[in-house]
Amino acid sequence: MTYIVALWGILIRESLRFLSQRERLLSALLRPMLWLVIFASGFRAALGVAITPPYETYITYEVYILPGLIGMVQLFNGMQTSLSMVYDRETGSMRALLVSPLPRWWLLFCKLLAGALVSLVQVYAFLLAALAFGVAVPAWGYLAAAPVLLLTGLMLGAAGLFLSSVIRQLENFAGVMNFVIFPAFFLSSALYPLWKIAESNPLLAELAGWNPFTQAVEAIRFALYLQADWPALAGVAGSLLAFAALAVWGYDPARGLIRRKVME
Repeated sequence: MTYIVALWGILIRESLRFLSQRERLLSALLRPMLWLVIFASGFRAALGVAITPPYETYITYEVYILPGLIGMVQLFNGMQTSLSMVYDRETGSMRALLVSPLPRWWLLFCKLLAGALVSLVQVYAFLLAALAFGVAVPAWGYLAAAPVLLLTGLMLGAAGLFLSSVIRQLENFAGVMNFVIFPAFFLSSALYPLWKIAESNPLLAELAGWNPFTQAVEAIRFALYLQADWPALAGVAGSLLAFAALAVWGYDPARGLIRRKVME
């Protein structure tokens, strides 16, 4: 029961924080909508239409990049969640959380799950806005993608959680976010298929194939069309376990990065 109470308390705290930051939801909608409505026009002229699984027919470029923009929403949310961890550490509220008698891994999992659920709200708000612009997927795809979206949200949130254990000051976080977000997003299949990248640079295509964000985008893309990309799902699950383990180690006061910061 103590574990459930802690989970519920953290979920409520993160929900209230999200509801009090209306600009956070607004930015989560405007950022991908700019890509969907404005940038897609230029990319469409250069790329044309894309034929890639699970699509069986020609699709518009806006429909193709929709999963990538969903991943963008979750990627930025994961970074913002880790930003709140850095802020909580500077204000001292995180210390009160981590000194509780519950295992540290459970507290970090609660924080991670809360961030992933917040990202789900942002994703479906974006999908509703995209639908208003005529960019849609099969009706059952919205429901079928929910478990995959939760998994990808957890994976990207775990990556951000590990980063928050590395960042020492809040002022340094913006630079690190740019260093992580932009390479992860552009070196992926979010904006163009991997076979298009391979036509110009096979090495970049190989690197993009190993990018955890690419795995997340492909898993979302197939789920929206009621299919499963098992290699991509396995890649997302493996990345989640790796990032979560690094985050737990980073926040371990006996061995991780938090101990080093205290000693310094």
